[in-house]
Amino acid sequence: MDIKLIAIDLDGTLLRSDRTLSDENRQAIQEAKAAGVQVVLCTGRPLRSMHYLLEEIGLKEEEDLAITYNGGLIQKTKNGEIVHQITFDRAQCLDIYELGRSLELPVNFIDLDYVYEPPYPVGAESVYMAASKNVPKDQALKFVDVVIDELPDPFTINKIVMSRPAEELDAMIPKIPASYHEKYNIYKSQPFILEVLPQNVDKGYSMRLLGEKLGLEKAQIMGIGDQENDLSLVQNSGLGVAMANAIDKVKDAADYVTKTNDANGVAHVIQKFVLDKQNLPYDS
Repeated sequence: MDIKLIAIDLDGTLLRSDRTLSDENRQAIQEAKAAGVQVVLCTGRPLRSMHYLLEEIGLKEEEDLAITYNGGLIQKTKNGEIVHQITFDRAQCLDIYELGRSLELPVNFIDLDYVYEPPYPVGAESVYMAASKNVPKDQALKFVDVVIDELPDPFTINKIVMSRPAEELDAMIPKIPASYHEKYNIYKSQPFILEVLPQNVDKGYSMRLLGEKLGLEKAQIMGIGDQENDLSLVQNSGLGVAMANAIDKVKDAADYVTKTNDANGVAHVIQKFVLDKQNLPYDS
């Protein structure tokens, strides 16, 4: 096994439950990078809200890349240059807003700089802002009101979210018409966030695309995650890794289950399969 690319989810994976980075995880990533391995943070977040973390780890050099918006974007971390992206247009945004209205769920449109807030259903305010509570204010996306009938055209959006407490989302997800699943990629990225992405766009898609650009084979790629939006990442890696705190669906798809995010599971698996280079069996 000769891992040359490691794609790592953030929340619930690289970061601890308090959304901080451990010294062990930081050191393991830095050692892997020094050994010539491309380490790519792979997240639903926008790049601008990750700058503090990228700087802390040391992943803002010329060759460093990140997969953001759950696979909708591949960007250079140093300057934000877009390597690849797939977006929504105005008509699709209106279509998904109507879905939110029918489910009585709030909808937010998100681009590279703003979180747009169209009118929410009565008593169902979006709780999406909680996702960026640890992000420095100067790096967080700005929330702005928008009148749904006055959306500009073109209106280019990178992802759309519906954010409410987990029990509310879980009750509404089965009510989403099949036609929407045929048109879009819909899944939970966190217990309180339901994400909508363009059809076939996911972390695994962008990881495969990045691997091709780097001239790598599937066997040379490790993907690490914990939630439903990480499933494609784990399934499409040569070595798919689930956190011990991952949902069962991700664990079932994984080649190896590492320790929890609070027990430095990322550092453990990097040490085991990349730095030690012992080619140990997945279940050892």
